Amino acid sequence: MISTSSPNKPDLIEELDQPLNFERAFFDKGMTILSIIFTLIALVPLFSVLYYVLVNGFSSLNWTVLTSLPAPTGSIGGFGNAIQGSFIIVALATALSVPFGVLTGIYLSEYGRDNVVDDFIRFGVNVLSGVPSIIVGVFAYGVLVIPLKTPSAWAGAFALAILMLPIIVRTTEEALKLIPWELRLASLGLGANRFQTIAKVIVPAAFPGIITGILLGISRAAGETAPLIFTAASSTYWFTRPNLPTASLATLIFSYATSAYNDLKSQAWAASLLLLMLVLTINILARFVFRRRF
Repeated sequence: MISTSSPNKPDLIEELDQPLNFERAFFDKGMTILSIIFTLIALVPLFSVLYYVLVNGFSSLNWTVLTSLPAPTGSIGGFGNAIQGSFIIVALATALSVPFGVLTGIYLSEYGRDNVVDDFIRFGVNVLSGVPSIIVGVFAYGVLVIPLKTPSAWAGAFALAILMLPIIVRTTEEALKLIPWELRLASLGLGANRFQTIAKVIVPAAFPGIITGILLGISRAAGETAPLIFTAASSTYWFTRPNLPTASLATLIFSYATSAYNDLKSQAWAASLLLLMLVLTINILARFVFRRRF
């Protein structure tokens, strides 16, 4: 019988302590430096946008602009109604998309059997996540605006809910899949049925991940412009009813930025800064919630 000798443990430790040869060390340092350079290049557009919007928008941002209604050119006005309308439309979209998105994610994670129906649902969600937002806006226009014969906050919320839905479904499914199966088995072993296990054990454990997906969906919906141009249109008044045209920050930026008047362009920069800070805050909050949980 032939026996092969293996190196002793002290020999292995001594071998690991040896420095890398020149070629490997050069390759390691070179790839590290190259990664840092390309990372900095990738961050240049982000910080350029932040700097440009901050410089141009901060000087035009004041309390009057945030709380006043639009005024004729040359007068002191603001876009308080657009801020109000954006929050209302996004809130309605969240109320529409969250129940369907979370329940679909729970079904795919906990009840799905990888059959044709489940594959079709996942395929539909993936396709929906890649549909351009302007197409969703045209669809909502045909479904709600034309039959009701008027743009409205409901139509805008419906379009944004469609855009939010795939994000919520996918993040909910992935958050639930991160929960160990031992937790499910322990709950079932203690006498809980499947519904009780999902409702009282699995979903609460994955709740931070689900909230992260909802926040990411809100972040995307808050910055969409094309669907709202078709569905919610705009208004120069405060929000009164959801079945009437409603102003939003995104449509206001589009309208004012293409205007020929400098005072409207300055308000567009202020609205851009406000919307950018809102989206960044939501994204940072989502990252914080996810890291605290996982």
